[in-house]
Amino acid sequence: MLKKILSVLTLSLVALGAAASPTAPKEGADYQVLPTPQPTDSGKKVEVIEFFAYWCPHCNTFDPSLSAWVKKQGDNIVFKRVHVPYNERLAPQQKLYYTLESMGLADQFQPKVLKALHEDRQDFTRDEAVFDWVAKNGIDRAKFSDTYRSFGVAGKIRRAGAMMESYKVEYWPLLVVDGRWQVSPSLTGQANKELDTEAKQQAATLQVLDALVAKAKAEKK
Repeated sequence: MLKKILSVLTLSLVALGAAASPTAPKEGADYQVLPTPQPTDSGKKVEVIEFFAYWCPHCNTFDPSLSAWVKKQGDNIVFKRVHVPYNERLAPQQKLYYTLESMGLADQFQPKVLKALHEDRQDFTRDEAVFDWVAKNGIDRAKFSDTYRSFGVAGKIRRAGAMMESYKVEYWPLLVVDGRWQVSPSLTGQANKELDTEAKQQAATLQVLDALVAKAKAEKK
């Protein structure tokens, strides 16, 4: 009888492990399926979108490993970022991101902005504070401020709000693969209780991304 009980317990544990594994992710556990797939324009490459915010501490800690993952993926993916809206006080940070993106500087300045906010404690809640910082970091102040106040940046901000609704974004960092699958460290952590630190959850999330990118790429052939 004891052997039978142990056998049942072992099988139960195996089943639980199979239900949620970053290297073989399960729908509803390691990732969620969007109820309505969103269109992509990445061709044979797989689109990966990160919804994030400069001020978000979890986005900050995730960024180095995520950026390294993106670089490792190379031509497999088209990677995009969407800076989420939040409130008026933090609106200058969203405008900072989309201004940098419009000027082709977003990737270059991603780690610099995060360091300024989370390590140097820069106060990016005022437009002038943003302008002062970019000028100190080698960006033409007049060109930046003109772009910052442009219709183009305003349009990007409106689109970010619309995308949050379409992609069902309720927290961040959140990644969407191929317009279909939501992935995040918090979701991975809920599915895998042994991932008891943020670093472990982030590493597991990258494994889920690997599997879903491979799945999407295989379907595109």
